[in-house]
Amino acid sequence: LEPLDPVRYMSNRSSGKMGYALAKAARRRGAKVTLVSGPTALKPPRDVTLCLVKTAEEMRQAVLAECRQYDVIIKAAAVLDWRPKETAEHKIKKGRGVQTLELVENPDILAELGCSRGNSPCILVGFAAETQDLIANAQEKLKKKNLDLIVVNDVSREDAGFEADTNAVKILYRDGHLEELPLMPKEEVAEQLLDRIKSLREKSL
Repeated sequence: LEPLDPVRYMSNRSSGKMGYALAKAARRRGAKVTLVSGPTALKPPRDVTLCLVKTAEEMRQAVLAECRQYDVIIKAAAVLDWRPKETAEHKIKKGRGVQTLELVENPDILAELGCSRGNSPCILVGFAAETQDLIANAQEKLKKKNLDLIVVNDVSREDAGFEADTNAVKILYRDGHLEELPLMPKEEVAEQLLDRIKSLREKSL
């Protein structure tokens, strides 16, 4: 959430279901898990370290504080790309005519992680929520942000985008290999992704 004033904020339709499913599945496999979560109505998985944040900058600080102790980092959060340049101290009232909102870019947490990873064997996974040119946009993001793999889905689909309980994703690897998974519950998508991440991890050791 990026506040405009004490009453209003900028956000998106992401429910957090995919990230929570990944955290739950990883913990079930015995992993030590820290879940950095924005505001959501979801119940957090048991036995994970939960770090609640609101803004992109708060998420950045939390992720950077935790990242060096983990072998795998999965950035499934749909972080807002922009925030208001200024936040009003009091509620912006009607009657002042059309308001102009000036935006500034939020920190790119995933790119910062990719840039700072160096020779670390840590596996870095990103997500791309797209509505067009899915593969081209995912390829650019994977390369630009120095990822091991990226998971892309078409969020314009009602059965596989934000808020849905199911997802249909494409997995793009650093070597250019593309894998497409059929529509399935997000819990099963999480298991499938963790299988692939495990294989990458084993190859990197």
